[in-house]
Amino acid sequence: MNFTPLYDRIVILPKNNERTTEHGIVLPNTSQERPQFGTVVAVGDGENPDREGSTMKLKVGDKVLFNKYAGVELTIEGTLYIVMRQIDVIGVMND
Repeated sequence: MNFTPLYDRIVILPKNNERTTEHGIVLPNTSQERPQFGTVVAVGDGENPDREGSTMKLKVGDKVLFNKYAGVELTIEGTLYIVMRQIDVIGVMND
């Protein structure tokens, strides 16, 4: 991926939703909700022009839960990513 987020933004690779039900029924893309889980693949430097003292709490590789409608979808080389501010992340999933 050739994209670097600025300030307190992060790039998330969303986890794909299941495309079939447990009974084997295939669901079309239009009936699926936007994913809310994903993996952080890039982080900004943590600066924020609106505030002082902002630090990045997330790092590359973190598995996160984020607000459903947060961020901007971005497709690079056929892969969908979501770019959002760090504050839109609800929490980090612990393994």
